[in-house]
Amino acid sequence: MNKFKRHLTVANVLSLTALFVALGGSAYAATKLGVGQVKAVNIAKQAVTNPKIKTQAVTSGKIKNLGVFAQDLGTGSVITSKIAKNAVNNSKLGKEAVGANKIKANAVTEEKIAKEAVGRAKIGYEAVDASKISSSLYAQLVRNVSYYNSISVTNNEANKTATVECPSGKQAVGGGVRLEGELKNVATTASYPYYNGSAHNGWTAIAHESGEGPFGDWSIVAFAVCAEL
Repeated sequence: MNKFKRHLTVANVLSLTALFVALGGSAYAATKLGVGQVKAVNIAKQAVTNPKIKTQAVTSGKIKNLGVFAQDLGTGSVITSKIAKNAVNNSKLGKEAVGANKIKANAVTEEKIAKEAVGRAKIGYEAVDASKISSSLYAQLVRNVSYYNSISVTNNEANKTATVECPSGKQAVGGGVRLEGELKNVATTASYPYYNGSAHNGWTAIAHESGEGPFGDWSIVAFAVCAEL
């Protein structure tokens, strides 16, 4: 005992006392802390790391409103089933964000298109063919227009007539007359559609000399505007 006393110093006593207090305090903390006794002020900054959080412990009510930003979302984490119905409206879409490859086939139906929304600039070249036009309107259209003419002989005869006929499958939708040559005292007397018994299939033109001669050589030309009807 005397030998032990010889080794006791003030420093040794204080060190041993501190050790006993520390050990006793840890044991007390481990066994005596009650529910709710660890407050936010007792937790060091950044002390609660990801491994310390229980699976599914962070629920919706624990997340601050507007607290989750784009950079917090993993790639492909927002899937279709996570988006509320009608949640993605026009204000949520970026300018030119929805390209043609993002639209489902046949998704844009007639009821989805606003009245007069499809202007001429939106219609492709030669996109509107006969199959896109009503039969009643198509029957009224002039198609495959072409021009034909017929000329009479050139001489000094007093009266001349010229008739031009449209090719098979076409009818005359217009026509006229022209005089050529020495035209002193020569006048047109008639210009009208030629009727072949079933349709106006051409054009007829008539002219004659009037007054006193001598008369020169002249001719008359009839022309027709022909088209499919």
